[in-house]
Amino acid sequence: MQLNSISVFCGSGSGTNIIYQTIASDLGKELAKQKIKLIYGGAKIGLMGSVAEGALQNNGEVIGIIPDFLKTKEVVHDHLSELIIVKTMHERKTKMNELSDGVIALPGGFGTMEEFFEILTWGQLGLHEKPMGLLNINGFYNSLIAMMDGMVKEGFLKEINRNMVLVGENIGELISKMKGYTPPPIDKWITAETT
Repeated sequence: MQLNSISVFCGSGSGTNIIYQTIASDLGKELAKQKIKLIYGGAKIGLMGSVAEGALQNNGEVIGIIPDFLKTKEVVHDHLSELIIVKTMHERKTKMNELSDGVIALPGGFGTMEEFFEILTWGQLGLHEKPMGLLNINGFYNSLIAMMDGMVKEGFLKEINRNMVLVGENIGELISKMKGYTPPPIDKWITAETT
């Protein structure tokens, strides 16, 4: 699968371990090296700022998308390749989806989870065929991965859909999995048994 651009969802905080900032910066650097455009939330703080700086310092193209109400001098990154101002959080997410060929989630909080899982759900419903990956820095996503496996075990998630979530312990592994991704066939609910 061709990856010309990747949306990165991640925390506006930096976390308690410096490894999160370091790997976020390394991801930006690697995307720049591979000539993959970074699409992200437009902030200069937290892991968002780290991934953007990693790309920019290595001559990468970085497009930030930020809602107008968050566009304060303390938050918005003002040295990007392009900054797109939108009205709402949902519009931001929709625009990030439109501009990207794939999605990577770094560690983050509620916002990161919400963004990743909504776009993942769009893929489950056949609205896109993009690879979706978790960069499992420092085992951050171990409990989430276990929860998804539990959803399969308890009959709330098909294994074929669980496998849409690609997991990499390092940047190279994850990008390689994303480039080799094949989306599942879509037959979520409308079947002979349900009609």
